[in-house]
Amino acid sequence: MLLAFHKPFRVLSQFTPDGSPNASLAEFGFPPGIYPIGRLDADSEGLLLLSDEPHLNQQLLNPGRGHRRIYWAQIERIPVLDSLRALENGLTVAGRRTLPCRAWLPEPQPMVPPRNPPIRFRKTVPDCWIGLELTEGKNRQVRRMTAAIGHPTLRLLRVQIGGFQLGELPVGQWKILDPAERRLVESNP
Repeated sequence: MLLAFHKPFRVLSQFTPDGSPNASLAEFGFPPGIYPIGRLDADSEGLLLLSDEPHLNQQLLNPGRGHRRIYWAQIERIPVLDSLRALENGLTVAGRRTLPCRAWLPEPQPMVPPRNPPIRFRKTVPDCWIGLELTEGKNRQVRRMTAAIGHPTLRLLRVQIGGFQLGELPVGQWKILDPAERRLVESNP
């Protein structure tokens, strides 16, 4: 069984509480025997897959397989083209070089519902959303990458894994994927 979950802000990608004020996956009524495939930080939102099939971890998460994941990162200031190219070429963050990726400024900007609590607002510092397509997912990688180019991440949302998009799945809701949706997850367009 493969499920898609729209993970809210301040929810851990684990079933066991860690003593923090963050909620755990145990609060969302998943079927027994399900576990997360990969992780999203408690501060990150969006598409999280869960399954009872251990082989999916290797299939979807091994960087050597190049399985793509697309994120929208709301960052401080508007990046110049050279900053986006630096992301694409790979950066050294936390002592490790990131793999090349795709980075772009979506036009029009994504329409994302407000978060509770809202991101910090600074009257004199504009913000924007960038798109990032990665084939690896190290701890806090997107946040470290955007910080390295001088554009700290204010909000991070994973919107796609393989060919499967989060779409209109409401925040805090999950669904079992049908065979066609599962093929989209497992595909790597």
